[in-house]
Amino acid sequence: MSPFADTPVTRSAAGRFRHLGDDVVHHGAIWDVVDAEFESPDGERFRRDIVRSRGAVGVIPLVDGPDGTPHTVMVRQYRPPFDDTVLEIPAGIRDVEGEDDTTTAHRELIEEVGLDAASIAVLASFLPSAGMTDSVTTICVARDCRRVARQVNGPEETHMVVVELPLADAVAMVHAGEIVDAKSVIALLMLESGAGRGRG
Repeated sequence: MSPFADTPVTRSAAGRFRHLGDDVVHHGAIWDVVDAEFESPDGERFRRDIVRSRGAVGVIPLVDGPDGTPHTVMVRQYRPPFDDTVLEIPAGIRDVEGEDDTTTAHRELIEEVGLDAASIAVLASFLPSAGMTDSVTTICVARDCRRVARQVNGPEETHMVVVELPLADAVAMVHAGEIVDAKSVIALLMLESGAGRGRG
């Protein structure tokens, strides 16, 4: 069931469609690809390819820069689907059963950039590609961070580059089209708009 199923927008339409079932086409270590069958409001049956996913959690840390202005810490890591590096906020898949989003954010922050945050709050959740996957990404903001040893996992994290930069510069890079990762764009623009207090 969608985490947004209780909103007025989804209630107005979703109830008129029926999900009839999934046939698993590929069972992966992280995602499943399914051939899903549905029925439309007028009784027409149709099928769609869907990536079933546990979703992910991103976290944008806020730290004090040398001049006292707010800085953030991002990573530039290799992303195999694009065969290129991407500048983005720390993030990870919900791969620990029963772990809440702020705990996942705390763990990923230590693993990827070596920051242990005393305060983590949820900023927002969003659907990264609603026409293709049921994945939900949650973004958190981390404050009161102290430096700790990184705990990298896998070749991408081993070779990623940790980048600290002024928060204002990161926001400017979004507007300039230099930061294009969706979760990072959303997190930075939310902070720019003042919506950075989050939900604990």
